Amino acid sequence: MNDPLKQRLAAGERLFGCWLSLASPMAAEALAGAGFDFLVVDGEHSPADTMDTVALLQAIAAGGSQPIVRVAENTAWLAKRALDAGSATLLFPMVASADDARRAVASMRYPQHGNGGQRGVAGVVRAARFGLLADYLHTANAAACAIVQIESAAAVAAGEEIAAIDGVDALFVGPADLAASLGHLGDSGHADVQQAIDRVLAAAKARGKRAGIFAGSADEARDYAARGFTLIALAADVIWLLAGARQALAAARN
Repeated sequence: MNDPLKQRLAAGERLFGCWLSLASPMAAEALAGAGFDFLVVDGEHSPADTMDTVALLQAIAAGGSQPIVRVAENTAWLAKRALDAGSATLLFPMVASADDARRAVASMRYPQHGNGGQRGVAGVVRAARFGLLADYLHTANAAACAIVQIESAAAVAAGEEIAAIDGVDALFVGPADLAASLGHLGDSGHADVQQAIDRVLAAAKARGKRAGIFAGSADEARDYAARGFTLIALAADVIWLLAGARQALAAARN
């Protein structure tokens, strides 16, 4: 079993994606067809539940993009549901230590050869095409892609330790929560926040890992790409919906 997103991430390709905040399969399929390399199914700050996640994954596949599922928190049962639903790449929020990162990786792995895996085994899940992929259990661990979110001052301080954990594929900065943690709520552009972002990027590079980040605009995305980030989420479905609607309405009224 191969995961194209993991392979492209490891190769150092610059990948642009979009956040799915509306939990709408129709919006997901449309954005997948727009050319995004990946789409993030948000299980933390959107209304998406497990069945919504399945529908969103189906829509993303139909549109030709690749999924990342952000679980609501770093717990094994939530990771298990997202993996079984069919996403090989998970995003874990609020990872602040090496132990948090180890827990995330363990939740994505079937127990094998003392690897510390904690993923429960079921052979008839969607990820295994309901049992039709005979080798799924033996290939899923290698395909699993763990991306951990760095969203606090503590996480920044532990950045290299987190990046050093075997099985962590990328560090992903959450600028909004990081700004709040650093005492600059609502101001991710503050110099302190931007310095912390650069520390995360340096920590990932030092350990041979990739770095990702959420960008609120195309200008931000270009800036982060120039600085060395290779996994960049370009705003969210609801942001683009409102921006386009407001722009058109303002033009119509003028």
